[in-house]
Amino acid sequence: MFVDKAKIFVKGGDGGDGLISFRREKYVENGGPYGGDGGKGGDLIFRVDEGLRTLMDFRYQKHFKADRGERGKVKGMHGASAEDMVVRIPPGTVVTDDDTGEVLADLTRHGQEVVIAKGGRGGRGNMRFATPTNPAPYIAENGESGEERWVTLELKVMADVGLVGFPSVGKSTLLSVVSGARPKIGAYHFTTISPNLGVVDVGDGRSFVMADLPGLIEGAHEGVGLGYEFLRHVERTKVIIHVIDMAAIDGRDPFDDWIKINHELKQYNEKLAERPQIIAVNKMDMPEAQENFPVFMEQLKAHDDKAHIIMPISSLTKEGVNELLYKAADVLDEVEKQLAEEEEQNLVVADQSERKVFKYERKKASEFIVKRDNEDYVVESEEIERYMQRFNMTSYDAVMRFARMLRKMGVDEELRRRGARDGDTVRIGDFTFEFFEGSDYNPYD
Repeated sequence: MFVDKAKIFVKGGDGGDGLISFRREKYVENGGPYGGDGGKGGDLIFRVDEGLRTLMDFRYQKHFKADRGERGKVKGMHGASAEDMVVRIPPGTVVTDDDTGEVLADLTRHGQEVVIAKGGRGGRGNMRFATPTNPAPYIAENGESGEERWVTLELKVMADVGLVGFPSVGKSTLLSVVSGARPKIGAYHFTTISPNLGVVDVGDGRSFVMADLPGLIEGAHEGVGLGYEFLRHVERTKVIIHVIDMAAIDGRDPFDDWIKINHELKQYNEKLAERPQIIAVNKMDMPEAQENFPVFMEQLKAHDDKAHIIMPISSLTKEGVNELLYKAADVLDEVEKQLAEEEEQNLVVADQSERKVFKYERKKASEFIVKRDNEDYVVESEEIERYMQRFNMTSYDAVMRFARMLRKMGVDEELRRRGARDGDTVRIGDFTFEFFEGSDYNPYD
């Protein structure tokens, strides 16, 4: 089974919690805080493995979560950071954020990596919070939550040469003749419902990967028939072999077929119209094809003045097939040479060990909103809520630190400006507080 699209949930590992601990030794007076920091959570990484060809693995496992960091230790020792979780994906995979539709990564090279969900930082132990005014803080941070998101994986087949054309024109037969691939072949439309890949040995030391892509029909760029399920794979091919049934067995006009297929490709992606194309005139072993071929050439000449590459072949008798392969290899060599020159000029040849990291853009700590909800005041701020998640709000030291942070951010002042008075209820996230005019007092200032 060929699976080329999957939706999965990914989550970076949570950071380890910081530790509250105090030094207690017989001959050490006032030992002080001794709790260490928690370890960092593991990153969730996508890595390209050229041995994979489908997204089948993601059909059955849809949740991937990296390990969390280890908790801080006594004597100021840090907890161990968690190992990164590596998820292998096939080359040609496009990773898209399912919520925003943003393309996060387009992975094509073997070994290419991207950090798709970053692990959370470890929480700080109470050693980090010691100050001259508070030498024995009873406060430590919880580990930060790792990033999480739903992503869509979309595989676009990585093939050097792609076979396109209407259903039943002989694409699968051609692939089976020139490679070791064994696609399903039948005398009815849409025998091929998923791409088939085969390695073609030209015979002169050159080889390339050829893909038999599902048949197109009119309106495919709008999703008709296999539609996008087919067209996404054409984007990856460097050379297109356009197979035409010159015998017109199904009663279609060969020239009209050629026009319609090119129209669908162009409507889906303008760049496909510029892709090198070889016209493989198939079924030339049949008398009808011999009659239709001169007419097709006249129609093609009248249509435009381009120098089209036309190769008459017969997949059944193998006539002209070797010449087609040599021509495809020559055109492919020219394309790859041109691509290499463009990459060198644009300096886009990147080190495969380079890793990109995609993370959420968080609001600045100074950003908050104060609203009224009936008689209550509601403070909304992503940064404040994250802070509250990282601290044990039942601790007096943590509450005092939290109060000081709100005052520095201007939350107290904004509440007063909005009319808050002593005894009014203020909600922040899942917590409810009582507002007092003197609540900005902090004994640790």
